[in-house]
Amino acid sequence: MPVASAKPIRDLRRFLELLRAHGELIQIDAPVDPNLELAEIHRRIAAADGPALLFRNVIGSRFPVASNLFGTTTRAELAFGRRPLNFVEDAARLAHELMPPTPGRLWQARDFLLQGLRVGLRRRRRGPVLEQRMPAPRLTEIPLTTSWPEDGGPFLTLPLVYTESPADGRHNLGIYRMQRFDDASAGMHWQIGKGGGFHYAEAEARGVALPVNVFLGGPPALILAAIAPLPEGVGELLLGSLLLGERLALARNPAGPLPLAAEAEFALVGHVAPRERRPEGPFGDHYGYYSLRHDYPVFRCDAVFHRKDAIYPATVVGKPRQEDYYIGEYLQRLLAPLFPLVMPAVRDLWSYGETGFHSLAAAVVRERYGREAMASAFRILGEGQLSLTKFLLAVDTPLDLKDFPRLLEHLLARFHPETDLYVFGNLAMDTLDYTGPEVNRGSKGVMLGVGEPWRELPRQWQGAPPAGARDPRVFCGGCLAIGGPTFAEDPAFAATLARAPELADWPLVVLTDTPARATASATNFLWTTFTRFEPAADLHCAASEIRRNQIIRRGPVLIDARMKPWYPGEVMSDPAVADRVQNRWRELFPDRRIQMGDADRAHLAPDTSS
Repeated sequence: MPVASAKPIRDLRRFLELLRAHGELIQIDAPVDPNLELAEIHRRIAAADGPALLFRNVIGSRFPVASNLFGTTTRAELAFGRRPLNFVEDAARLAHELMPPTPGRLWQARDFLLQGLRVGLRRRRRGPVLEQRMPAPRLTEIPLTTSWPEDGGPFLTLPLVYTESPADGRHNLGIYRMQRFDDASAGMHWQIGKGGGFHYAEAEARGVALPVNVFLGGPPALILAAIAPLPEGVGELLLGSLLLGERLALARNPAGPLPLAAEAEFALVGHVAPRERRPEGPFGDHYGYYSLRHDYPVFRCDAVFHRKDAIYPATVVGKPRQEDYYIGEYLQRLLAPLFPLVMPAVRDLWSYGETGFHSLAAAVVRERYGREAMASAFRILGEGQLSLTKFLLAVDTPLDLKDFPRLLEHLLARFHPETDLYVFGNLAMDTLDYTGPEVNRGSKGVMLGVGEPWRELPRQWQGAPPAGARDPRVFCGGCLAIGGPTFAEDPAFAATLARAPELADWPLVVLTDTPARATASATNFLWTTFTRFEPAADLHCAASEIRRNQIIRRGPVLIDARMKPWYPGEVMSDPAVADRVQNRWRELFPDRRIQMGDADRAHLAPDTSS
């Protein structure tokens, strides 16, 4: 595997040079339309695990576009490297070894402590981002992309949104998509539980506008820091400095009160006024479906600064696995050593990017006394952005959580439906998850598999399916996927099917529209199951009773993962654009080694049940 640069990657162009040196970047000189065509090319390259892309000739703009920058594990390693991983591992270890601190222990940790001296901010009067200023804000000159046919318009897809709290001045850096409305305004998609949204709520309560800077490009470390689920009030710029390996350069802002990321490609300086809303969306999101049109605050752009030869960074999200999966994977590896520090009984934790991250997580927890696992579950579901987790699986035996079939078999062999399944209704849900009764509302579930195994898992289906069901397929030991009528045809079928005697030996059954597709791979199963059900509405069992205000369930447990009539549509390419890209492939990539993947599948296998 290529190794990351020993020198700090201070800006986007230095990262592009590193990618080119490792054969991980290809330049496209042919003209490309930012409306659907660029995203279609990106998706086909991503589906084939292809290189990063630099579009030099974007129709309607003088600025080139870089995309798919982090779209493989290799490129994520090149961007961020082993040094941050080693630093965090050392920090977690030394948190125990240095207690209590003594001169001898501090001396032994001197190399680590010296690294900490390089973390911080470096303020300058000028920076490359200030090389040019547009005479007036013209967001239409920046080559924003439209990714999917039903998108509401062009979006900024990698905006680094910087705000400071009106109450205490603490900063936040987050990535919140922004739909361009015109030359000087864009939607600001602040979801619940996000730091920028909290700052805006503080400003709105005071009746004042919130100053906002939006950076495009800069050190890759800033992108990772902006995504990281840090505790509220912990500065993302400091994490960015840690990842970068040196103090982060900030430049004085000639057009507003907030500092600028000195090495960014673009800086949009503006504000968000109180109580101003405008419809934003739809947008084909990282769940693999459209997030719908809703009212969101409006960013008013007062000034645009940029490098004289600025490069616009973009990404495309959709069905897994896309570029965001590899960023999330690296981020989880980075933060994993810290989980036992902040949650001592949690030994390991993993959120599944195949489900949009928030739909499903799994944890290895300690079970030193009866039901301690639930104390850890409550701790996880109350921690920052982890509180948006919809469904949590917990085991007490160390194993590789990324190996989902093995994890699920381990859990199901120990799972008691009477005592090990919890559902909590009327809670907040990730804004992008539409399985609940209304936006931002839904439920959560916890499923435990602790102690010694007590059941032998079935691994083959024999006999005819239950009445009304079809095409039973085994995903893994103990878990069966099965088809039936659509939800629109028979909403109550899931409850009926859960009572079928033919399913009595299966601890977990998933009712799905596409059994063959759901069981074709772990990625398929995760996506088609956990993005399509809500615990309070879609978990069924053979029988139940209420005892001590607790629902006592009798297995099997059935998940109704059918598409519901109110769900947004699955994102699909525009057929005409897909054909155009396919016909232009040799023009776009004269090097015949560049493969073309199936953009509508990404890493998902197709449905072959028909």
